[in-house]
Amino acid sequence: MFKDLPPTPVADKRPVTDTRHGIERTDDYAWLRADNWQQVFQDPSVLDEGIRAYLEAENAYQKQAMADTEELQKALFSEMRGRIEEDDSSVPSPDGPFAYGMSYVTGGEQPRFFRVPREGGEQELLLDGDAEAADKAYFRISAANHSPNHARMIWGYDDKGSEFFKLQIRELGSAEDLDDVVENTGGGGAWSPGSEGFFYTLLDENHRPSKVYYHAIGSAQADDRLVFEEADPGFFVSVGGSKLNDFIFINIHDHQTSEYRILPAGDPQATPAIVAPRQTGVEYDMHEGGDVFFILTNAGGAKDFKIVEAPVDAPGRENWRDVVTHQPGRLILNHMVFANHLVWLERENGLPRIVIRARDSGEEHAIAFDEEAYSLGLQGSYEYDTEVIRFSYSSMTTPSQQFDYNMRTRERVLLKTQEVPSGHNAEDYVTRRVMAPSYDGVEVPVSLLYRKDTALDGSAPCLLYGYGSYGATIPASFNTNCLSLVDRGFVYAIAHVRGGKDKGFAWYEDGKHLKKANTFRDFIAAAEFLAAEKFTSADRIVAEGGSAGGMLMGAIANMAPDRFGAIIAAVPFVDVLTTMLDDTLPLTPPEWPEWGNPIASKEDYETIASYSPYDNVCAQNYPPILALAGLTDPRVTYWEPAKWVARLRAMKTGDAPVLLKTNMDAGHAGASGRFQRLEEVAFEYAFALKVTDKA
Repeated sequence: MFKDLPPTPVADKRPVTDTRHGIERTDDYAWLRADNWQQVFQDPSVLDEGIRAYLEAENAYQKQAMADTEELQKALFSEMRGRIEEDDSSVPSPDGPFAYGMSYVTGGEQPRFFRVPREGGEQELLLDGDAEAADKAYFRISAANHSPNHARMIWGYDDKGSEFFKLQIRELGSAEDLDDVVENTGGGGAWSPGSEGFFYTLLDENHRPSKVYYHAIGSAQADDRLVFEEADPGFFVSVGGSKLNDFIFINIHDHQTSEYRILPAGDPQATPAIVAPRQTGVEYDMHEGGDVFFILTNAGGAKDFKIVEAPVDAPGRENWRDVVTHQPGRLILNHMVFANHLVWLERENGLPRIVIRARDSGEEHAIAFDEEAYSLGLQGSYEYDTEVIRFSYSSMTTPSQQFDYNMRTRERVLLKTQEVPSGHNAEDYVTRRVMAPSYDGVEVPVSLLYRKDTALDGSAPCLLYGYGSYGATIPASFNTNCLSLVDRGFVYAIAHVRGGKDKGFAWYEDGKHLKKANTFRDFIAAAEFLAAEKFTSADRIVAEGGSAGGMLMGAIANMAPDRFGAIIAAVPFVDVLTTMLDDTLPLTPPEWPEWGNPIASKEDYETIASYSPYDNVCAQNYPPILALAGLTDPRVTYWEPAKWVARLRAMKTGDAPVLLKTNMDAGHAGASGRFQRLEEVAFEYAFALKVTDKA
């Protein structure tokens, strides 16, 4: 499998001892964290040379270890690129006199933003991402928001991968940028109704959006007015507007509590007013509906959420009135408000549907589909006074379809079907949803995709994907990339483990904080079930997850290394205890509700210490492991996977390789271009094929 490997890089051991709650812990590789990490995010060239040398040695090692797959990587990349419609274009969305859309050109890496007259006419190019990205190793556009008067556009970009976004203002008539440059922002802005300025969030040096400013067009950023500042580092701030352009919404939130402050959109000098004071464990999200707000909330014990309304002039919690009552097991995911209709996306029994209610009569109907597993996306509309919304549908065998839907007549119009230029016949594939019993008898949904001619006798390799944190649900949607594995005989599987919201909010609660171990046990149970049912065999399963899903990979590697043939951990959150003990890191205080606060609580410390992948590496035989990192990643810092790999090498038994690939020009999301990203996927898939002898 891996032959004639060079000597592995060896990281120096420089022990650092830390004592908390009377518990002593020694970290041999803490030095891999750069003291000037904030500066590295802004300018990677200032990285300590010793750290850089180690990361580059790891890159050289993995490159040599994977050298025999270079032709396979090229073939995989060519296949995946061949499934992309290179000159793809979205269906423009109407807003006033124009319709706005996004497109790509053949060979282009970055999106282009355009508009056309609403009733038809010549396309006007507003922003050319390829031109803006020229000569940049990394480039990502975060926003392209046109103004209410259609004369200007806020657009944001990051050219380091660190997610410190710059905002610029473009005159749409001339396609030229004004001198205004607003730096270190969250990536977008909310326009004032008169289009003379916008609201945005500013990131502090620890990468936390804690302040909202108002920028008047033509002024310097130093003169921007501070509208709101959040003092608690455990809460993040975001800002947005309403479809009617009447209000600016300031959303203050962590992972379990939220608070809104609002101000009249036309009065940037106003003091934001609190809607409902934050109350630990109570979340709410709001939209304007004329003289009322419609608010999605879990207040009053509505674990799976309900929708209430409140008068605009008195929106406090004491005036909330239920309009869509709470139903246990029916999780309301999000909602939208229009002049005549209230719309929401819900999930019940693991499947989504869109529900539409007429505001005058209360009559409801739903949009649903019949496949065993599928994905729905509610895209809504720019406009408030409309009868038409837009949504998308796909399944693991069905390419994405985009529809316009008339909420009054119930007419559904297919606007676009995802093209697969190299060809795709859905009849060649099978998609299923099976239930894997976990250690405690709870049934874990697993979505499957495989070719009809794949032998289900235990011989097929399997890529088993998992996430299971923050309540995120991994949809059973169409993925052209995974066909490169499925067409080579793989079973592609998604384990919908606890920690997501696949089976309601309780499914999330049962996989977070003190119950986090359920996430790991569910994933192991899914692997055991797939092997027992002969979809695959234990030594043929390649487990994959990224970010918090990478933490899942690290945990199952420690807990059940013999249940997996290999593990791919992308930007893995594996040094959980150290990170949660460091309140200077960007995400640490806002993450305490998810994982626990080991600074304040000995119980939380011991719980995290019991599963933190880095802390639980031990002398056992691990399967082959591939870890991927981004140097400027502000979410999972590069040193987490670097330290993890160093410790695995030092402690593991057996000769299975551990590889670390660090993208020295990117952050959490990896390469920014659409084809550059495919090269990374091709590399991961080549590893999966190599370790299962399918290369």
